[in-house]
Amino acid sequence: MKKVISKNGWTCLILILAGIVLGSFIGSLMPNSFLNYGQTFGLSSPMVLDLGVLCITFAFTIKITIASMIGIVLALLIYRVI
Repeated sequence: MKKVISKNGWTCLILILAGIVLGSFIGSLMPNSFLNYGQTFGLSSPMVLDLGVLCITFAFTIKITIASMIGIVLALLIYRVI
């Protein structure tokens, strides 16, 4: 018998993250194409929390490109097929 992957939120999230990563990778292979047009947002400079004994640096940046959006759409289509 064939084991069927159950549809749940974790499966969808993992597929979307894989679509973002693969889309960004494909976009980076073609640096001068339209696939790399996008927007970057997040913390422009890292925030530092210095407690004397412990120093913690927070930084978070997201770059959304056309290639990553295509990856998300393909991941959602694959999710619907599963």
